[in-house]
Amino acid sequence: ELLTGTSLPPDHVVCDMPPGFGIATVEKIAVNAAAAGARPEHMPVIIGAVKALSQMGSAGGKSLLMSTSPQAPLLVVNGPIAASIGMNSGINVLGHGNRANSTIGRAVQLVIRNIGGGAPGGIDRATLGHVGKQGFCFAEDEDASPWNSLSEERGFDRTQSTVTAFCGEGPSLVIDQLSRSPESLTRSLAASLRTTISPRVVTGMDAML
Repeated sequence: ELLTGTSLPPDHVVCDMPPGFGIATVEKIAVNAAAAGARPEHMPVIIGAVKALSQMGSAGGKSLLMSTSPQAPLLVVNGPIAASIGMNSGINVLGHGNRANSTIGRAVQLVIRNIGGGAPGGIDRATLGHVGKQGFCFAEDEDASPWNSLSEERGFDRTQSTVTAFCGEGPSLVIDQLSRSPESLTRSLAASLRTTISPRVVTGMDAML
């Protein structure tokens, strides 16, 4: 039934899946998607996410899935497909209560474990991990944003559906109830970004606010 959600044949090879580089066919991805509780309409996003993760490179996909650090693949969905499959892009966006967000994230994690071999205590050496390693997926609220979307910044059009794979730590809450200007709020956010790894060492890396 899940295979009806994609036009790709079951034996189509999507990628060699990190960290162990097992061969991820559409059929094998569908098996893991079924175990996660996904629906056929979720399959294009799951397949896109798996391919995106495999293309992060040695500094991203492979290292991310083998490290002792707690990072997890964070998936951001843009374009028309997000609304058509009912993804959450607003309240409680990283929490429970949305089947598409939860099952897509979980399906990708199962692909990592069952096809890529990234099982905790085996290839996955994360010391602590975090809940995002169970599934870290949401859609961007493009309609409510005054800025270009993430996919537009990456060269895509709003009519295109995309999945971006990002190396994400656990969510960190930043509270600023005192700022009354954009400049003040920006300084507050910047100060918080400086401590993402250590308050003593400023590490150069991408961040998502």
